[in-house]
Amino acid sequence: MPDHAANSLKYMPGFGNDFETEALPGALPQGQNSPQKCEYGLYAEQLSGSPFTAPRGTNERSWLYRIRPSVRHTRRFSHASYPHWKTAPCLDDHSLPLGQLRWNPLPAPDETRTFLQGIRTMTTAGDVLTQVGMAAHAYTFNADMVDDYFFNADGELLVVPQLGAVRVFTEMGIMDVEPLEICLIPRGMMFKVSRIGEGDIWRGYVCENYGAKFTLPDRGPIGANCLANPRDFKTPVAAYEDKETPCRVHVKWCGKFYVTEIGHSPLDVVAWHGNYTPFKYDLRTYSPVGAILFDHPDPSIFTVLTAPTEEAGTANIDFVIFPPRWMVAEHTFRPPWYHRNIMSEFMGLIHGQYDAKEEGFVPGGMSLHNMMLPHGPDATGFDKASNSELQPVKLDHTMAFMFETRFPQQLTKFAAELETLQDNYLECWDGLERKFDGTPGIK
Repeated sequence: MPDHAANSLKYMPGFGNDFETEALPGALPQGQNSPQKCEYGLYAEQLSGSPFTAPRGTNERSWLYRIRPSVRHTRRFSHASYPHWKTAPCLDDHSLPLGQLRWNPLPAPDETRTFLQGIRTMTTAGDVLTQVGMAAHAYTFNADMVDDYFFNADGELLVVPQLGAVRVFTEMGIMDVEPLEICLIPRGMMFKVSRIGEGDIWRGYVCENYGAKFTLPDRGPIGANCLANPRDFKTPVAAYEDKETPCRVHVKWCGKFYVTEIGHSPLDVVAWHGNYTPFKYDLRTYSPVGAILFDHPDPSIFTVLTAPTEEAGTANIDFVIFPPRWMVAEHTFRPPWYHRNIMSEFMGLIHGQYDAKEEGFVPGGMSLHNMMLPHGPDATGFDKASNSELQPVKLDHTMAFMFETRFPQQLTKFAAELETLQDNYLECWDGLERKFDGTPGIK
């Protein structure tokens, strides 16, 4: 029951490319998509990520050549329960009022838990039934999905590991993803997740995107280079699992969960070609640009991926990072400024310290600054940045991220009642006292 090619992982570079790959020689048809008989007795099948008539630039589909067609990978469904995984619209019954919120990391699981069982929804936004919005999840797990597989019909999954590397085995290949890397699993694609290495807890974040697919943001006047460069996105080569044992396929569809039992692995794609694919990306390859004279640029300058809407410049989701970078601006308050925003911001810290929060925001932690709620540097960070000598400074050993959406993020009951919620978060701004006295000059 081997995982073919699992021990020699390879990837194909490029974002949005049309790839072709085969795990067995000659398995991929040439010159056509659906021959009368496929090599090795395989079945041809198309997986479409867009309507058939979508414009060429947004038309996404892949042809898969598999041991069994996917109609054999689902039998009669029964209901399944994942009570901590919520879907928009979700107006949970909790008593926590509106406010700026921050959490310490999720506690380690006190029972055996797989990746699928370890998803905990923190916020939801939009409406899955109209395919707009998102959900922000955190996960902790300590067991592998051995004979359990999953696909999400509601949206694509952007996985952001924070503690512990993971192996994501999809229909179209295998990705090993460590902290400071991300991976994306397309809507409808079957996969399972297992642990890499030793440890007691694997922890991270997931953005579930109900809307248009994540793509690279336009660079505008930046030009052809920098930010996330297409060549740094890696798509796995074909790999398949030939396993004839009882297995379970779990499905999320319109916010509900189902499970079906089959007698084999559904990860049986021997060859494929197309542009509807999973991929991974190393956040350390992001090439930031910023102010080199004065003022702090808008955080949109750090966008890695964006899920657009029909309204130009207004994203369903932006995935934004705050990576290591040089700070050189003159006569400038260098951390992010205080602001209120029509977008709502769910943040996480993967590694190190975030420059706008000197204390309290720790790796594995989370914060939520919802639509039009003010936020910005804590009092300690403000005093430090206001009085430091403005020499070039390397902001190093840090990586924070943000799931930002045009929709208000509704807090789940789980998040509202989570034991790691910081009751004293608002106190981080208490030291921002009045300095104005009516006379000119900086105080």
